[in-house]
Amino acid sequence: MAIKVLVVDDSSFFRRRVSEIINSDARLEVIDIATNGKEAVEKAISIKPDVITMDIEMPVMDGITAVREIMSKSPVPILMFSSLTHDGAKATLDALEAGALDFLPKKFEDIARNRDEAVSLLQQRVIQIASKRASMRRAAPVRPTPAASPAAKASSTAPVRSSLRPTAPVAKPSVATRFKASGKKYQLTAIGTSTGGPVALQKILTKLPANYPHPIVLIQHMPATFTAAFASRLNSLCKIQVKEAEDGDVLKPGVAYLAPGGKQMMLEGRPGSAKLRIIDGGERMNYKPCVDVTFGSAAKIYSEQVLSMVLTGMGADGREGSRMLKGVGSTVWAQDEESCVVYGMPQAVAKAGLSTEDLPLDRIAERMLVEVGLA
Repeated sequence: MAIKVLVVDDSSFFRRRVSEIINSDARLEVIDIATNGKEAVEKAISIKPDVITMDIEMPVMDGITAVREIMSKSPVPILMFSSLTHDGAKATLDALEAGALDFLPKKFEDIARNRDEAVSLLQQRVIQIASKRASMRRAAPVRPTPAASPAAKASSTAPVRSSLRPTAPVAKPSVATRFKASGKKYQLTAIGTSTGGPVALQKILTKLPANYPHPIVLIQHMPATFTAAFASRLNSLCKIQVKEAEDGDVLKPGVAYLAPGGKQMMLEGRPGSAKLRIIDGGERMNYKPCVDVTFGSAAKIYSEQVLSMVLTGMGADGREGSRMLKGVGSTVWAQDEESCVVYGMPQAVAKAGLSTEDLPLDRIAERMLVEVGLA
């Protein structure tokens, strides 16, 4: 059965363009359109699509407000379209925080080398996030009865966080599991992620104390115009400092460095005084920034003293970098399938036998603090 898609945009041209691309894949079908956020909310409830594509700037009700409404009333995977501007970045991050699962730029040529690649990218993103629809519906809020308490009413409209049933985890802890430190010593934490990563990173980093004992390097697949806004948002929310990485930055404890979009982030020097090199993304590289590049350079400098993890994301970026880290004795963890938006990158690492632990997102920060001796 085809994946049913609701296309939401106030531009008739863009609605038609997106609908044509989606309908050209036999696995997908546009079942309706909406011209503003209010219509989107109404149709999400009445026709129950499997996926919604959503514009941000619309009349009557904007896309961010619509996402919040939909996630509280009839949760469904939502793919946002945004402009690649600073304001567009902020709005997109707001939409992801409200519950949208992923985003693409409205100008497909900004992320694709040709039309065929752009068409395939949109189709694959819709198919990937559609895999979350069943679990999101299972987790839909229960509407309170007339006698429900105010607290129950408040909780019934809270944003829903989706989940899937895991398959063959490496060492997934139960809710009651108490973590134990491995006893290893670290001088660097490295985290790689893609689809679903902005929300995942926010959940982890906001739980870390200001005295986190070593530097953190973050590699998030994200357009160049988004990373500065994302780093600024994280910095405003976290106790640790978060900044967009700059060429020549000296790594300091308690500071997280986010790789700039469109570039590659490498480490050079020696443990304790290592610096960042920000270089051209490279024409042949699929990912800019690339997790494998940063992880690989970290392995050469820090050897066994890296605490690394690969979070939610499409594809297999991070697998070869994790292989290099594992080869020199560093620790590699993977996010579990249940808590991933897309179980691609962590799955690649886990299937290759590189991860020692398969962790749910809401316990990764807790596990980190135990491992580095802060809990």
